[in-house]
Amino acid sequence: MATAEPSTVDVLGVHVHPLSWDDLLERVGAAIAAGERRTVAYANVHVLNTAARDGGLTRFLNGVDLCFCDGNGVRAGARLLGADLPHRMTGADWIWDLAARAEAEGWRIYWIGGAPGVTEDAAAVLRSRHPGLQLATDHGYHPRTGPEDAASIERINAFAPDIVLVGMGTPTQEYWVDARRDRIDAPVVWCLGATADFLAGRTPRGPRWFTDRAEWVGRLIAEPGRLWKRYLLGNPLFMARVLAQRLGRPQQR
Repeated sequence: MATAEPSTVDVLGVHVHPLSWDDLLERVGAAIAAGERRTVAYANVHVLNTAARDGGLTRFLNGVDLCFCDGNGVRAGARLLGADLPHRMTGADWIWDLAARAEAEGWRIYWIGGAPGVTEDAAAVLRSRHPGLQLATDHGYHPRTGPEDAASIERINAFAPDIVLVGMGTPTQEYWVDARRDRIDAPVVWCLGATADFLAGRTPRGPRWFTDRAEWVGRLIAEPGRLWKRYLLGNPLFMARVLAQRLGRPQQR
């Protein structure tokens, strides 16, 4: 995996690429066309808070080829640091554009993650709009070692995907990719979080005008018991960490 580019924005020690969705998709397409290996990840407040106390996650994020902004909180943090990141890109929104491009280009996608049946249901939703989409799925609850883990990688490679989407939540998905990237025979491996849960209807989202501004509020309302610490404690903690960076650490690398 490549090192961070000089133009990346340093937010809590993680190099975030200031890419638009079109830029990101073009880079992915170029990698597929050239058969080059690329690893893609994202940064939101939860990811960066986790990385702030997890050096292994920070190393992974800084080692991927592309780490894009997936949250308005990260954009606000970047502004506080005197930098700018484009509009946030979250999987539940961009997955439709990716599916359309994949259908048009003939890209093969393998999507692994979620509880049994969730990613399969999400794939069915995508195929309802893009019937020509070549998409295979698997759940993310296989053992992390041993024959079942090896068999899951063999199934991925047997499908010969152009893109492998990995949705297991942070930091599980990042460590899963880090440990297996060398064995996955695909040009692009892409972390995308809980997108399958949204598409499959397991986790509700608010209206688009609302989620574009404060999606975390909708998620907190939907799952208060699981997410209250992440948002009610995590958001202020993130901004405090960013302020500390502004007062005493470099803004960009």
